Amino acid sequence: MSTQPSGSQPAAEIAVIGGSGFYSFLDDIEEVRVETPYGPPSDTIAVGELAGRRVAFVPRHGRDHRFPPHKIPYRANLWALRSLGVRQVLAPSAVGSLTRDHGPGTLAVPDQLADRTSGRAQTFYDDGAAVHVSFSDPYCPTGRRTAVTSARASGWDPVDRGTLVVIEGPRFSTRAESQWFASQGWTLIGMTGHPEAVLARELALCYTPLCLVTDLDAGIEEGDGVTMEEVLRVFGENIGRLRSLVADIVQTLPADRQCPCPNVLDGMKLPLELP
Repeated sequence: MSTQPSGSQPAAEIAVIGGSGFYSFLDDIEEVRVETPYGPPSDTIAVGELAGRRVAFVPRHGRDHRFPPHKIPYRANLWALRSLGVRQVLAPSAVGSLTRDHGPGTLAVPDQLADRTSGRAQTFYDDGAAVHVSFSDPYCPTGRRTAVTSARASGWDPVDRGTLVVIEGPRFSTRAESQWFASQGWTLIGMTGHPEAVLARELALCYTPLCLVTDLDAGIEEGDGVTMEEVLRVFGENIGRLRSLVADIVQTLPADRQCPCPNVLDGMKLPLELP
């Protein structure tokens, strides 16, 4: 394993933004340090081989988990990945469920997002011009379809739609908040899916969420509510299965992007040059 300056970055076509359990899933790893206009990413980026593809991995919270959800350098992470050549992003994460229908261990590939964060930088285009990017369907349709098909082929029947509500964190929801989210028809709850998804869209990247349900949120069942111990236990029990699924998706994703994502910026005058 070597550390390389940003001037000699190896190329990668697909990226995984993830956490614990994904640090050693690539072969022939090179550690890459990337400088961005938005500061350094969460950590050095590992670039290696997975399922015959060049893949980059960035630990969302940093390798030592030093960044809480509201402090993750989302802009730096996405900018760094694009500068390495990445055009498709897989985003596995632990989430809570807002319905008893999706218990712990459920894999969900949502098709919608609701933002309940506050204060996070969520655009690259905050100076020089107003850039209004379409976000009605926040996730890549090809990525979602590939993820669902791959999961079913592996025997892990996924929930193939739903709305992920992203809260500010780092605290978990109160029972009243959880009940309100559920009353809106939202089905999943997490802390990191926004602004990741919209920043990927602003860079014309394909972004696909892979949500592993680790708990029922506080308003869904009685008891002590969500605990970090429970989240880590369920995630740990399923991490091997999730890593295998990521490898299957990487192998299956088309190299030639025919989805709308590459063309989302067409005709727009951008105030900065993309990497």
